[in-house]
Amino acid sequence: MTQDYAHALGARLRAIRAQQGLSLHGVEEKSEGRWKAVVVGSYERGDRAVTVAKLAELAEFYGVPVAELLPDARATRRGAPSPKLVIDLQRLAELPTHQAGPLARYAAAIQSQRGDYNGKVLTIRSEDLRSLAVIYDMTAEDLTDQLVSWGVLPAGTELSD
Repeated sequence: MTQDYAHALGARLRAIRAQQGLSLHGVEEKSEGRWKAVVVGSYERGDRAVTVAKLAELAEFYGVPVAELLPDARATRRGAPSPKLVIDLQRLAELPTHQAGPLARYAAAIQSQRGDYNGKVLTIRSEDLRSLAVIYDMTAEDLTDQLVSWGVLPAGTELSD
């Protein structure tokens, strides 16, 4: 494994851990000592090579497909990655069902598909928002504005092409 690849892999590992709101010590605690903070940190820095078996175990621990831990070859195959939007799941849960029902069902389906139940935020692609706009019978830009006004998306969120 080249040093550049090791650093890119480490960056992916760090990004997935951060998405789940875990510190290195949080990983150690959540895994009940299975994953030592110092070991995961050395993988993330690219100081220590990770075996395929360990990578698969770490992917299972994080609840993501192994491919999600690998450096992003997907972007080179598909072009630039689409912008991500962060939905506040806690705020979404506070909204009346008649307003947020379609978005809540969509978010639940994505969480189930990803095995991602952090319960705080959910990252979706701008393409997901465009699909939701069809359900809400709005333009994607109008739905973005609506979600910002509901407090589900952060103020200043803009949909870009």
